[in-house]
Amino acid sequence: MSSRNPEVLWAQRSDKVYLTVALPDAKDISVKCEPHGLFSFSAKGLQGASFDFTLELFGSIVPEGCKTKVGLRNIICSVQKEQKGWWKRLLKSEEKPAPYLKVDWNKWCDEDESDSALTSDDDLADMGLDDGSGEDGGMLYLPDLKKVGGI
Repeated sequence: MSSRNPEVLWAQRSDKVYLTVALPDAKDISVKCEPHGLFSFSAKGLQGASFDFTLELFGSIVPEGCKTKVGLRNIICSVQKEQKGWWKRLLKSEEKPAPYLKVDWNKWCDEDESDSALTSDDDLADMGLDDGSGEDGGMLYLPDLKKVGGI
């Protein structure tokens, strides 16, 4: 049985990257964070289908600072950056990212906006996991398109 890629949404703060994996009713979830910026995910979806991906992130990360929260419809991973600062894109590679990687406009925050929106250790609890309120209940942050420069 071949493996597939789930849809992955991303957003960042100066100290963290948020990856939301859209995979309802996931089982056997495995997330690995390696210091040089390698992020690996695998899980089983409905009917036992395998899903996995590995991302070479733009910068180094702190494995102990990576947290995962599993919801009914998605898995949210908070990845702590080794150095505070805004990454110009998610991945180290400058090539066009895979089609399953998309910007999470619901969690996006501009570099010059306050980092206060999601900075506590409880940030995963506040990230809108399947609470029945729908996806448009949170604030929508639009980036300065000149700064975004892609994923």
